[in-house]
Amino acid sequence: MRNSNVERLLLKLLGPAKTESLFATLTFPTALSDWEDGTVTRAELAQAMNMALFEDLLERSPNGRAYTNEAIANGGSVYFDHGALRTVRWDNNGALPPGEAAFTRILRPLGFKLNGRYPLDKLGMTGRAYAHEDAPDEIAQFFVSELHPERFSAEFQQAVTNVVSSSKDPLTPLAVSQLWELEREGSLPMDAAHKLLPVIVGAFARQHGVPNEADYEVLLRESAEMAWISTEGNAFNHATDRVEDVFTLSDEEKNKGRPMKPEVERSRSGRVFQTAYRADTVERQFRSVGGKLVTRDVPGSFYEFITRKRTFDQASRSWVTDLRFDAGNAQGIFKMTANAAQ
Repeated sequence: MRNSNVERLLLKLLGPAKTESLFATLTFPTALSDWEDGTVTRAELAQAMNMALFEDLLERSPNGRAYTNEAIANGGSVYFDHGALRTVRWDNNGALPPGEAAFTRILRPLGFKLNGRYPLDKLGMTGRAYAHEDAPDEIAQFFVSELHPERFSAEFQQAVTNVVSSSKDPLTPLAVSQLWELEREGSLPMDAAHKLLPVIVGAFARQHGVPNEADYEVLLRESAEMAWISTEGNAFNHATDRVEDVFTLSDEEKNKGRPMKPEVERSRSGRVFQTAYRADTVERQFRSVGGKLVTRDVPGSFYEFITRKRTFDQASRSWVTDLRFDAGNAQGIFKMTANAAQ
């Protein structure tokens, strides 16, 4: 099933080859089986954005690309469960709003609603999940984490300021007005949606300049997560495939020699199970002493897998998927970028 509005948005943004590949790869929400040509609903725009961000993640994760290609070749598909990004809640953040505020101003007009808060105290962070109000079980959620520099040393805080104070705001005045209209009306004309989509997709990237290598070393000593943000910014940290049995999948991927997490993370509820590949290694530039550019290998993004059990909801008298997250699981999964940091 294809929604022509979503397809038109992606064709203009990504071209026919990537659009075709995404529709062949991702399970498409049944909630979007009805549409009005030329009028793009918030759910349709959210789905188009999610699909474009999934493609961007695969561009930066060869292991994720290999997995998805293999899944499609074997007649399967990917159920895009959620994407995760990291932010810094810091006043000296340049023109970019601090922390998750830079993204809630995008997610809320698109129809996403807060679906849980998760203290990540071991990492000096807080995570929040956002699910789509129109199709919470079918449109991928967002797990947005904020790092709190005030929980770290003064030297660390100065390094954070040095890195993020050059941040630009990716949202143009036109995009801000279009998001306001989308929040008010619940939809946009196709032409406006075409203009807005590349701007909001572009927000999921690094908005600050090339970091100094000395600042990177300071950050890395206290927080692998902040060191990651210094090179990758607000790009998707990982994207997640919802699978039937993550334990079997983990064993199969290990047998193929894939760089899997040693153990599957289990939620306290006993209903959410997660594992992942280790982060792919990427080359990034830094400024060394004297301003000279140097290149070094650092951890990039990765691909995750999740199994969600269902619970019987007494109010609706039906089985519903447990869409919650777990702080312990999240902190274990975050180590996939820490292990590769150097």
